[in-house]
Amino acid sequence: MVQLFDFKETGIGGLIAITPFNAEDNRGCFTKDYSKETFEKNGIAHDLSEVFYTTSHKGVVRAMHFQRVKQQPKLVRCISGHVWDVVIDLRRDSPTFMRWEAFDLRGDNALEILVPAGCGHGYLVIEDSIVSYKCAERFYGEYDDGIRWDDPDMNIEWPLELIGGPDKVILSDKDLNLQSFREFIERYGGFR
Repeated sequence: MVQLFDFKETGIGGLIAITPFNAEDNRGCFTKDYSKETFEKNGIAHDLSEVFYTTSHKGVVRAMHFQRVKQQPKLVRCISGHVWDVVIDLRRDSPTFMRWEAFDLRGDNALEILVPAGCGHGYLVIEDSIVSYKCAERFYGEYDDGIRWDDPDMNIEWPLELIGGPDKVILSDKDLNLQSFREFIERYGGFR
């Protein structure tokens, strides 16, 4: 069975849900989750600068991360496991400013999302997972930033029941000390 690339726009401008090319047979499958030529034919400019992976345990929340400067548009896919992935629009002039959308990314569905510059990105790990990031800008530690995952102004409805409740959340020290949404607005006013 062969599944060709499929690109679906979401309710946030530039945020695209993508079903990658996948060919299955009696041996298993072959998946191509990025093709510069195919993306460009579909009106998507995403030049790869770096690729990295995270490995996370069930219950981990990776907060709403972004780079303040030299923002990282990224193609995100769960290679194995299951994550509930969230993107929030932080572009102050966007008609969907402060709107968030969530995606069920699983190793067995191969769905991926293209997160545009100016958006925060994070996820809840539903089962031990490996997540791939194909970034169009490299990582700059000095610009690395984020907003608390549970900030009430963002009002993200995390499905914590899937991990056994809020007491099962695992956070890094960095994510425990991130700014609130109001602090982000006071400091930066949102992204352009």
